[in-house]
Amino acid sequence: MAEFETLISKNKRNSILLIILFVFFITALALLIGWAVTGNPRAAIPSLIIALVVSSVFGLIGYYAGPSMVLAMSGARQIQKRDDPQLYNVVEELTIAAGLPMPRVYMINDTAMNAFATGRDPQHAAVAVTRGLRDRLNRDELQGVIAHELSHIRNLDIRMATLVVVLVGIVVLLCDFFLRFTFWGGGRRRSRGRGGDPRIQLIIFIIAIAFAILAPIFAKLIQLAISRQREYLADASAARLTRYPEGLAKALGKLSADREPLEVANRATAHLYIVTPLKTKERKSARALFSTHPPIQERIRRLRSIGAIGQ
Repeated sequence: MAEFETLISKNKRNSILLIILFVFFITALALLIGWAVTGNPRAAIPSLIIALVVSSVFGLIGYYAGPSMVLAMSGARQIQKRDDPQLYNVVEELTIAAGLPMPRVYMINDTAMNAFATGRDPQHAAVAVTRGLRDRLNRDELQGVIAHELSHIRNLDIRMATLVVVLVGIVVLLCDFFLRFTFWGGGRRRSRGRGGDPRIQLIIFIIAIAFAILAPIFAKLIQLAISRQREYLADASAARLTRYPEGLAKALGKLSADREPLEVANRATAHLYIVTPLKTKERKSARALFSTHPPIQERIRRLRSIGAIGQ
């Protein structure tokens, strides 16, 4: 049990550190843009406040309406216990073991193998599985997958994902504002109208343009890193919940072997699924860098190491 707690605590710390890095990154970006536009680093404060307000509004809309939109986009249909007694019983048993309210259960009529959880909190949660996953997993493997998704709910990963989306939105908003302002010529006129060394202002302005172009890419990479940390955490939590890590490990092995793309998935919803639903032919290094999920073989290795510790 101590080993489980150590692994879970490590993943939580890594996610918190990434969030702190994100906040410092946004602060530095706002300071640089404010300095480049007005010649005064303190001018970053108003732009940062505006970006926070606008991004928070969109974040709240996504927070409350997002789960229903995701389920609708995925073609998920809510089922009752009579529709699939075994699946429903597995969800019920693990929900009780996890101390969670019973989530709504959905089925996606697609032969690709996948599953996801959504909802703003445990009281408004839903778990969805594809028909392909339901048909090809045995009960132990199905328990592992459902435990993984319930762990996302219990660990409040949906709230974390919403926070990260808002932070990415702030970065994109700041960069877009600065680049538009620059192309319209306002930034250059205002910089020339201020005092100070024009050479320093020119250097800051060039650096700010470079950051405005690259910052959204860096922000996305941080978002993906946080997403991968939460997948490791959900795997470890699922292993503790079922007390049988091999069930999830075998399920991930089958998911890895399934090369069929999930037709209803897209880049906006890909991070929600237990494995990436988008099957691409990118180079391995690029795929690892820009993937919303850690490598499946590494996840299996970690799960089996947990099983070895528990023996």
